[in-house]
Amino acid sequence: MDESLGTIIASEGTPSTSDFSFVLRKPVNKGQYVQVSRDSGLLFGYVSEITKANRYFERAESVAEFEKNSGMESNFPSSSWEYVIALVKTLGTYHDSRFMRAFSPPSPGDKVFNADNNVLRSFLGFESQGLDLGSIEHHDLPARIGMTRLLQKHLAILAMSGAGKSHLTSVLLEELLDREKEQGRVAVIVVDIHGEYGGFAHDAGYGQSTRMIDGKDIAVPLRKVSPEMIMGWIPGLSTPQKDVLRHVLVKLKKNNQDSGGYGFGELVRAIDESGISREEVKRALKRSLGELRRYRFLSTKKENPRFISDIKPGRLMVLDFSTIDSLRKKQILVSLVARKLFNLRKKGKVPPFLLVIEESHNFAPQKAEERDAVSRSIIETVAREGRKFGASLCLVSQRPVNLSTTALSQCNSHIILRVTNPNDLEHIQMSSEGIDSRVARSITSLRVGEAIVVGSAVNYPVFIRVRDRKSEKREKGAPLHRQAVDFESIQAKREKAAGAFL
Repeated sequence: MDESLGTIIASEGTPSTSDFSFVLRKPVNKGQYVQVSRDSGLLFGYVSEITKANRYFERAESVAEFEKNSGMESNFPSSSWEYVIALVKTLGTYHDSRFMRAFSPPSPGDKVFNADNNVLRSFLGFESQGLDLGSIEHHDLPARIGMTRLLQKHLAILAMSGAGKSHLTSVLLEELLDREKEQGRVAVIVVDIHGEYGGFAHDAGYGQSTRMIDGKDIAVPLRKVSPEMIMGWIPGLSTPQKDVLRHVLVKLKKNNQDSGGYGFGELVRAIDESGISREEVKRALKRSLGELRRYRFLSTKKENPRFISDIKPGRLMVLDFSTIDSLRKKQILVSLVARKLFNLRKKGKVPPFLLVIEESHNFAPQKAEERDAVSRSIIETVAREGRKFGASLCLVSQRPVNLSTTALSQCNSHIILRVTNPNDLEHIQMSSEGIDSRVARSITSLRVGEAIVVGSAVNYPVFIRVRDRKSEKREKGAPLHRQAVDFESIQAKREKAAGAFL
C-alpha cells in the first residue's frame, strides 16, 4: 500500500460522518480524493480545504511583543512547530463493489491514503470505453465519461468568452468521431456560428469524416416544407392568412406530384388565384412571405444538405453560419435543421444524432418575443422529447442567463468552465440540481482549460483538466495584433500606390 498522507486528528466537531481533519505527513492538494480503511469498507472523501497552524503564533499580543525586539524565531523554535491540516468532506463508504452513505465516523489516529484509482473510477462513474475528455486533477486518471450518460439526456457546455468552450467541444467531437462501430456511433451536426470548427474538414485524421456546408448554400425544396413550419418562421400571420397559406401549399403539392417541384413564383400565383379570402389578406400574406424569399434558402428542387443520405453514424457535418449576417435567417435555418432532424429521427430515417448549437442563447433566448425566437420552440421540443428517440442536444453558451430555462433545465449534464458573471452563476445554479454551494464557489476560480462536470454524466461533481485536442485548429480571423499589423501594412501599400499613380 502507498505511504499514508497523514493521520486523523480530533478537533471540535470532528471526526464525524460528514467530515474529518488530518494532519499532513505528505503534501496534498485541495480537491484531491482520499480514503480511510474501515471495518465497514473504505471511507471515501475529498480535501475541501487546507490550513496551516503554529502554536507559537496563536496569541497576537505575544507575537507583537516579541516582534518589537528580536523576533519570535530568535527566541523560540517556532519553525519546527508549524503543521498543516487538511479538512475532508466525506462522500460515502465503498464496500463489496458498491457505495453507501457513511453511517459511522473514522477514528482519531486512523491513517489517510490517496484514493485508489479503481475505486475512484467506480465512484465517479467513469467507463473504460467512455469519452476521454481529460483527466482528474491531482490524480493520474483519465476522465472517461460514458457517451449515453453524457448525451442521451442532453448536455450544456457553459463558460465565459475565452474560457475554452470551443476547445472542449472540439475534444468532444474528436471522441465521437474516434468511436468504433461496436461501441455505438452517432451522427454529429454542429451549428458553427464563428467558423471555429473548419479545421476538422482539413485535418488528416478527421477530414474524411467531416463535411463542411456554408450557411449560404443551405437549401430545401419548397415542397418539403410544411405550412406549420412556415407559420413558425412568420409568427405574426393572422388566421385568414394561415388558412390561405395552408390551402395553397396543399393544392400545390397535390398538383405537382409528378413535376418534381415548385418555387416561390408558383406559390405567389397560387395565392393570387385563391378565391378563399379577401385581396388585402392575400397582399399581407405575400408581403410576409417576401422576407423568406429574400433569404434564398427555399428552392424549387435544390436540397443541401440531403438529410437522409448525408447524416451518417460516425460522421460530422459542420454548418458554417459565419457567412450569414442576419440573426433571423440563422434562427430560421436552425429551426429548419432541428425540425428536419427530429422528425426524420422519430421515423427512423436518420441515425441517432447529436446536434451541437454554438451561441445557443441566440437561438433559444429566455425573454425574447416569439417573432425574435423562431427556433426556440423546436429546441425546447427536442430538449423535452429527444432522449426517447436518440435525438441529443449540446447547447454551448457564454450567456446562460439569456438561455431558455426550459431548454437548459432539460440538459441533465453540464460541463462548466470559468464563469464570473453573478447573474449567469445564479441561472446555472437554478437550472442544475448537481451544483451545490461548494461547486458554485469554485466556478469563478477555474483556470482556462479546467472544467466541472455535473449531472447525469457522473455520480458526483468532478473537476477535470480538458486534454489537448488532436485535430487541426483552424479558425476564421487572425489574432488582434496580427489584424492591426496587416491593416496598417495594407494601408501603407495603398498610399504608396496612389502616390506613384499621381
